[in-house]
Amino acid sequence: MTVLQDFKKFAMRGNIVDLATGVILGAAFGKIVTSLVENILMPPLGYIMSGLNFSELAITLKAATESRPAVVIGYGKFLQSSLDFIIVAFCIFLLLKFITKLQKTEPAPPVPKPAEPTREEVLLAEIRDLLARKAI
Repeated sequence: MTVLQDFKKFAMRGNIVDLATGVILGAAFGKIVTSLVENILMPPLGYIMSGLNFSELAITLKAATESRPAVVIGYGKFLQSSLDFIIVAFCIFLLLKFITKLQKTEPAPPVPKPAEPTREEVLLAEIRDLLARKAI
């Protein structure tokens, strides 16, 4: 086999395709959550807090000069990213909880005891044993 054939065999396995699909959907879901936090959740929260824009919250360590920009710690963007993470983590938790609930199977019914041999089977076994004794 050539390297390309090996790679094709590897790439087309079910788990790899499922993983790639999950990564793509996860990236798209992350964008949706980021938009939810930045455009829907944070503006009303900022409005409640006297028109505060969370993405602009920062601590200035050194003021800007003509030759250098200001040195700031932008903790507002960190707060938004943290909220993004919490929402994504919670959604993934709920999704995994739902999936494990679906995957739970009912316990297998107990295995029945093997049936007793029929009268015919008992007679055939006796005949076999008699023939075996005569052969000796």
